[in-house]
Order: sequence, then structure tokens, then C-alpha cells
Amino acid sequence: MIHSHVDWLPLPVLSRTGVPFLTTMHGRLDLQGLSDVIAAFPEAPFVSISDNQRCALPDANWIATISHGLPKGLFRPSSQPGSYLAFLGRLTAEKGPEDAIRIARAVRMPLKIAAKIPRAETAYFKKKLEPEIDGENVQLIGEVDEIGKQPFLAGASALLFPIDWPEPFGLVMIEAMACGTPVIAYRSGSVPEVVEDGVTGFIVDGEEQAIEAVKEVVRLDRRKVRSRFEERFLASRMASEYEDRYRELISRGGCRTP
Repeated sequence: MIHSHVDWLPLPVLSRTGVPFLTTMHGRLDLQGLSDVIAAFPEAPFVSISDNQRCALPDANWIATISHGLPKGLFRPSSQPGSYLAFLGRLTAEKGPEDAIRIARAVRMPLKIAAKIPRAETAYFKKKLEPEIDGENVQLIGEVDEIGKQPFLAGASALLFPIDWPEPFGLVMIEAMACGTPVIAYRSGSVPEVVEDGVTGFIVDGEEQAIEAVKEVVRLDRRKVRSRFEERFLASRMASEYEDRYRELISRGGCRTP
């Protein structure tokens, strides 16, 4: 059994080996020419990481949607309310850092940004973000590793996820939930499949609703946020679902394209 995570690139080889295989698609799929490539391999089985991710390639041979999972002990939850808003991700316009800054300023809460500056986005950062980062109300703490994410996310009142693109999954959302931290996210891409509105956070349509959601986040039970993470997004669940797909594909035999 071969499980590929590099999109379409190995399909010409995998489809001729006679060995059962599947491909998990991890990125956005509304890319020019991708539908033509996938159409050339109609029997190749694919797994999506959200149902929304499939929208751009509805005719692909999707055999399952399997959402990401994390090890149960990777992050420790906090029941404390948190003292700031958090933003974690690449500093690109589609991730919404400008929105996050405006939301934090509107509710008069500090915003801590944990992110790297992509080389291609240096001009954007210099023009749009750097003037807003004062080191007090808006802080850029830089990129954090798995160890650094723990205190960063656990200490936040909420994670802001104001995206403006078809997010295939959004791993940072479940990382926050693992820490018991609610997520306030724009209704885009996979967000409605990951965030349970009024339980693990709030799904909003724009800045005004996000501002109101920040005011309401204190009423969410952080213990419930963590428990829903454990019920829905553990790595053990993800692995079990993949094992089921492996068995199904092995029982059918390999996929061979002439």
C-alpha cells in the first residue's frame, strides 16, 4: 500500500505499479490546469481533508474526507480565560492579519502575532503591518515551534482566524482547541466543518461580527472546547480512518492505468 502526500506528481508512476495507493490532497485545488491532470487519472483514489476542499475538483475519485488530527498529549489545555487575542499563521493578506489588528483594537485587547514573514511578502509586511505593530497593543513575537505554541495559544482569550481564501483545513484551529482556546473565524473554506459555532468558537461574517464574538467568547467553556477537540480531532481517529481506507483499497487490488 502506498500513501502519497505530494498531490498529483507521482500519479503517472503509481497508476502503473499495480500496487494499491491513495493520495491525500493537502492544498487548495482551484489551480489552473489541475482539473485536467486529475481527469487523466479517473481511477486514482483521493482523500480530502475537508468537504469544502473538494469543490474545485468535484469529479475526482474522492473516497473519503479525513480531517487532520493531533496527538492527545501534544498540547495541554488551560481553563483560564486568557488575556490577549492570538494570531498564528503566515503574514499574507489572505490570512487576514490586518483584520486581526483592527478587531483587537476595536475591543481594546492586546494582539500577539506568532508568524514568520514570507520572503515574497516582505513588501506587504513593511507597508501594511509593520506600522501597526507597536510592541504593546500589537506584538510580533515571531515564529513559534511546537513547544512555543503551547503557552502562546493556551494564554489567549481566543484565536483570530480572519481568512480570505478557501482554507483546505486550518491546522491552527485545532491546535488552539487542543489548548482549550476558542476560535473566532471567518466563514470561508473548511471553517464551518472545523469550528462548532457557540461551542468551540464563533463563525462570523466579517469584522463587525468578529468584534461582537470577542465580547461573547468569555461565555464559552474552555473545558468543552478541549473535550470536543478530543472527540473530533485526535490523531488516533485520523489513523483509524486511514486504516479503514487502506483495507478497502487492498481488498480491491491495485489501480492500473493503461
